[in-house]
Amino acid sequence: MKALQIGLWSVWVSGVLLIAISLYATRSLPFSNNPIFIHGSFSDLEAPKITIFTAPTPFTGSSGTKQSLAIRSWLALSPQISVILFSQHHSAASFATSFGSRVLVESNIDFTFLGVPFFHSMVAKSRSFKSDIYIFMDTESVLLPDFVSALNYARELDNDWLLFASPRNVSNFPFYLDNDGKHWLKDGKRIRIQELQGTLGSSWQWNCCDSRMVIAWNNGDMPLHHGVLPPFLYGKGVYNHWLINEALSSGLRFVFDASWTISNIALDDSLLWSNCLVKSSDVSDIEKGSWEYDGNSHLAAVYGSSSLHGINYSIVMKLLKCDGQYLIINTTEDFLHSCTYARTRLWIIPNCRRSKKTLACIAGTIKSQNRTLGCSLRDQIVPTKTLKLPISLESLLAIVADKNRTVVLTVAGYSYKDMLLSWVCRLRHLRITNFLVSALDYETYQFSVMQGLPVFNDPSAPSNISFNDCHFGTKCFQRVTKVKSRLVLKILKLGYNVLLSDVDVYWFRNPLPMLSSFGPATLAAQSDEYNQTGPINLPRRLNSGFYFSRADAPTIAAMEKVVRHAATSGLSEQPSFYETLCGEGGSSREGDNRCVEPETSLTVHFLDRNLFPNGAYMGLWEREDVKSACKKQGCLVLHNNWISGRVKKLERQVRSGLWEYDIARRMCLMCS
Repeated sequence: MKALQIGLWSVWVSGVLLIAISLYATRSLPFSNNPIFIHGSFSDLEAPKITIFTAPTPFTGSSGTKQSLAIRSWLALSPQISVILFSQHHSAASFATSFGSRVLVESNIDFTFLGVPFFHSMVAKSRSFKSDIYIFMDTESVLLPDFVSALNYARELDNDWLLFASPRNVSNFPFYLDNDGKHWLKDGKRIRIQELQGTLGSSWQWNCCDSRMVIAWNNGDMPLHHGVLPPFLYGKGVYNHWLINEALSSGLRFVFDASWTISNIALDDSLLWSNCLVKSSDVSDIEKGSWEYDGNSHLAAVYGSSSLHGINYSIVMKLLKCDGQYLIINTTEDFLHSCTYARTRLWIIPNCRRSKKTLACIAGTIKSQNRTLGCSLRDQIVPTKTLKLPISLESLLAIVADKNRTVVLTVAGYSYKDMLLSWVCRLRHLRITNFLVSALDYETYQFSVMQGLPVFNDPSAPSNISFNDCHFGTKCFQRVTKVKSRLVLKILKLGYNVLLSDVDVYWFRNPLPMLSSFGPATLAAQSDEYNQTGPINLPRRLNSGFYFSRADAPTIAAMEKVVRHAATSGLSEQPSFYETLCGEGGSSREGDNRCVEPETSLTVHFLDRNLFPNGAYMGLWEREDVKSACKKQGCLVLHNNWISGRVKKLERQVRSGLWEYDIARRMCLMCS
């Protein structure tokens, strides 16, 4: 009897010790090596503020219907959910208004010239919204109540976290919400969520489509990953898998897969699915040939750790819900035979006493995992040596030109790529979209493609040029400037007006309305005269880095003369402009601010320097507050010339505050 008592006492002590050890071991969960981690009920928690960020497609036809249904499904989950639509489309505002105050449109991020938003810019902008949980997902994916339940669970984890859920593709979704957005209906009759899920369960298919994944993270202290988020194009593949891979590699947050817990129902679109980057033998030719997907794939290959290893989804922790309990499991361990203890919110249960139902649920999940999600980032990264925009110059002009058939042209080489982006960012801030870029070398062309710019490569551009030393007065500068007049002439002959602007011209306001007021057969150009008084049309004072020309016969004829003169000159194109249009020594000058070319009758108007100052006028660049001084004067633009060397030019512009590009993060500086 005494031996029995001692035995029972030993069992009791052992049990207490096991519980104590379990509590200690699980205190650091979810990073524990325990294969299963459980939580109980969360009904006593305050509802978190959840913000869903997405970028809609045009709101027409079936696409508009699907997006409307999807967004209504999100809003129906909780009054604490709000939606931010990243869009520049004119119809976005009215679309958002139809849902009430919980859906807003945000356009102050970076977009490509085709209107595709940049994922890194979207993520950066999301930080300006106060929220407990941030969600990024596709606008044609429906969510069900298990989404909020899973987020409530994740919110109680001890560490900052990031979860993801792969899409479940359905070809037929016969359900819709009632007018109040509270109940799901089928054929006019109310249907329970369990019945809805059961109906879909027999028909949905897993899909690795990157753009249709749900990505969520809590508002915590830790960043999502080490390093910089590349300028991926949203909706064009790879970026979600890249983000998951980097989050796992960085180890700053607990990363887990909630695909079996969250009903992320992707409403089927055969074209969209054919464009998804997945490991498949029947990937469409459209996907293989897409420059946007190629660009994302290229970025994933050169940024972060993705080029070294891809995600091994089998070792990622999984969130399941079995027998009414949430479990985080590590499927690579032999959990079925584990008798370690796992912590819950209210009690402790030895794993070996779990119900057969729970174990069967876990086993079934792992079995389904092995035959469903074969997603791999490595499969999606297909590095390409050449990134090419499959759009001709003629097509680019038709896309970007404004209603007056006017384009803004700039020309840049690789050493000026950052100044090019600052110039582009400024135009984007001013809502000027009718610009295009001529790349002087392949490196600039590829860089511009990845930045979503309307760029073309001029085959006549000079080669073997050292762009680091290509500044005013150098042989390189002389050769490069002659490219600009040839390009302007080419575009004029295609029937488009051209405002040529160098990338070192800072725009305070849009000058096109004022420049367009000059009539036909007039070329309006900046004056390089630095004296504050006297004529501004003196010899060699026509600046060919900023001028407006119309696509009319006199202008085209005069530009042909400029190009011919520059081709035989050992100088830059700038003297050719003056000597051709104003005559040698200014013989064709009229008044203090004009010239008239006698053969074509083209009038050259030298622009008011108070509105269009050059870099030496009134010492504006030396002012303590350049921006305020120029605004007070009424400047439309300010040219960063009359300074020798690219580095000095760059330093002066950055120091003055007239800089719009975040070089480190590869995005435009956010403006409120």
